[in-house]
This record gives sequence, C-alpha cells and structure tokens, in this order.
Amino acid sequence: MQDAQSPGFTQDAVENQRSDASTHFGYSEVRLDDKQRLVDDVFHKVARRYDMMNDLMSGGLHRVWKDLLVGKVHPSSRRSFNHLDVAGGTGDVAFRVARSGGPNTSVTVLDINGDMLAVGRERAEKNGLAEQLTFVEANAEDLPFPDNEFDAYTIAFGIRNVPRIDKALTEAYRTLKRGGRFLCLEFSQVEAPLLAKIYESYSFSMIPLIGRVVAGEAEPYRYLVESIRQFPAAEDFAAMIEQAGFQRVGFTRLTGGIVAIHSGWKL
Repeated sequence: MQDAQSPGFTQDAVENQRSDASTHFGYSEVRLDDKQRLVDDVFHKVARRYDMMNDLMSGGLHRVWKDLLVGKVHPSSRRSFNHLDVAGGTGDVAFRVARSGGPNTSVTVLDINGDMLAVGRERAEKNGLAEQLTFVEANAEDLPFPDNEFDAYTIAFGIRNVPRIDKALTEAYRTLKRGGRFLCLEFSQVEAPLLAKIYESYSFSMIPLIGRVVAGEAEPYRYLVESIRQFPAAEDFAAMIEQAGFQRVGFTRLTGGIVAIHSGWKL
C-alpha cells in the first residue's frame, strides 16, 4: 500500500483523498469539503436575528459568559493591544474587548460569513466603536495575517462550526505573539444528571421551536443543537489545544457545564 510519500502517490490522489474525507454536520455525515458551505447557509439565514436569538435561547446567560471570557483577556489601557476575535461577525465579544481596553485597543473581527459581518459593522457604527474595529471576511483555517501579530485571540461559540478544528488551532498559535493567549468559549457537557436531562429536553424541543416562531427558521437551530452534541468533551478539546503548541492549557466549566472557557498560552 502506498502512502503520500510514495513516488506512485500523485498530488491528484492526495487531493481526491482529502475531498472524500467526511465529517459531521449536526447528526448528518457530509464530505469534509462541503461542511463550510452548509454552515455558511445556516448563518446566512440567522444573521439578522442571531443576537436576539442568543438572548432568548440562553435566557440572557450568554452575556454573562461573554463577560467572563473577556475578563480573561485583560487588554492593556497603557499600551497598544492588538486583539483578534474569530467567528465574531456581529461584534458581541469584540465590542466588550474594545470597551475594556479603551482607545489603545484595536480589535480585528474575522468571520467567514459576510452577512454576519454586515450586522457587526452596523452595530459598531451605532455603538461608536467603528474606529477601534476592523472587519475581515476570511476562514479561521487560513488566517490572512502574519506570524506573531496579535496579543490575544478569542472565539466564542464558533470553533465547533469549523470543519478542520486542528487547522484553526494551528493558525491561532501562529498568529499570536509570544506571551499571547488563546481563549475559547464553547458549549460543553453538563455534569449533573438531572440538569443534563432538562437541558437535553429544552435544547431539542424548545430551541428549534423558538427559532421557527421568532426567526421563521427551525432547521438552522436544530443544526446548532446537534453540533453542540458532536463537539469533543472538554478534556479532549483541551488536548487538541495542547497539540497545536499551546502551554498552560486549561478550562473552566460554567453553569453546570453547559459551557466552558478554554485557555492556552503561546510561551
């Protein structure tokens, strides 16, 4: 059997092997190269109601979780601080970082979905933060920035939608400065059995219903619930962060394990 290094293993064969690879899209199995398009379709549909739906689905708790995430960023108000927020199209986390650091903090908001970024630009103008923010449409797996560019990197509720999570983590490491911090807020596994049952029932029955009533779309929210269940356990994701090169990796579970904040340092 030939491997990718064998003379008879052509580049076309390598590319075909990659295109045939599969991954999950919610509970469905899809070609790896198709997942990003399918995820984009979801967020094109929900962009205008994304933040309102977050309030409704979490009972406002997502605001507390994001405050705790940004509290770990610690942007300096005494020197320039260059921050990258990935999958942050509507600006929810970026605005918090910009306000926390003040005028010396600049935030690049990166998202692969142009509709989400359009919402973020509008909100930045309304909130008087446009001068501190830059919006970039690009892929988390292939960041259009030089090495050692950012003081900190955040991604909130976005990493589970990335087809190749390992590539996104490698890119996070590459673009952070030495001493920079990676922070990820993502759904996790509920620890208490009773809470887990309540949460499971609520997620699969109420969230798609809320989506249909408020946003006119149930299927995108059914996918989002399924994608949470498919995401690695907190311990497994921490191991992936370590494999990307980060040190002092750890995580903190919040609200009984519904979400977790993951952290790693580029040292």
